[in-house]
Amino acid sequence: MPHDHDHNGGHYGHPLAPPDFGRAFAIGIALNLAYVIGEVVYGFLANSLALLADAGHNAGDVVSLALAWAAALLSRRAPTSRFTYGLASSSILAALANAVLLALITGAIAWEAVLRLMQPQTTGGVTMMVVAAVGIAINGATALMFASGRDRDLNIRSAFLHMAADALVALGVVVTGGLILLTQWLWLDPLISLVIGGVIIWGAWSLLREALALALAGVPANVDRGGVLEYLATLPGVTEVHDLHIWGMSTTETALTAHLVRPGAALDDALLAEVCGELRRRFHVHHATLQVESGELDHPCELAGHAA
Repeated sequence: MPHDHDHNGGHYGHPLAPPDFGRAFAIGIALNLAYVIGEVVYGFLANSLALLADAGHNAGDVVSLALAWAAALLSRRAPTSRFTYGLASSSILAALANAVLLALITGAIAWEAVLRLMQPQTTGGVTMMVVAAVGIAINGATALMFASGRDRDLNIRSAFLHMAADALVALGVVVTGGLILLTQWLWLDPLISLVIGGVIIWGAWSLLREALALALAGVPANVDRGGVLEYLATLPGVTEVHDLHIWGMSTTETALTAHLVRPGAALDDALLAEVCGELRRRFHVHHATLQVESGELDHPCELAGHAA
């Protein structure tokens, strides 16, 4: 008779609790919100689309940080009888919302940039440079606040890389302001706006693609499905693995279910603990459920024909 083994408790079932970056989120949001307001004001005063483009990008960052923070808080809520995994998948929804928001902002900026390429307008190069230089400091400082957690938490790593990239974008605006002062090439302002838009779209598309994959229960990018299958198939006494499913419960936690055919033997608790611990260490799988079957022909598994 098949046995269900759900080893989701204790040391092997759950990942170590990630550090709380609530203070980093709060400071990062406050700094970037103040900077966005300053960029909008001086962007209009300097008639600089590059500053307004970067302000739109940074406004998206403020919303993204807020959504990521909210998702991080929601993911810590305990499971209930209705939401048996808790609200961990809220981080996936936040990623989807962020990607759509960035795409909308970028579309509006690109349209205005094309219009200004056809009819260049005077911009304040010095203002561009000063405001963007402040952005380098703010985005760089925000990135540093998330640096310590970038190797342990995908959400934190995304925040770190996003802020670091923003610092580089701001550096591009500084260079553009300097070039405009030297050359009086007014078309550089809308051109750099399109470049900034390209950077945003690149990040938004990558974020959207990964979030959609997670929302559709795809195998997370950091999990080697082939390696998992090979590992399970080589367990002592296992002759077949089928109905293997791996999906993201959130942007940081992964779940797995599989049927193992092990004639004449069941998986004892010690071996289960070892297997689940190995899945967590080697493949970043935090919630593993394994069903063991004897493989008897009189009681074949209905899912045996499904792809492993």
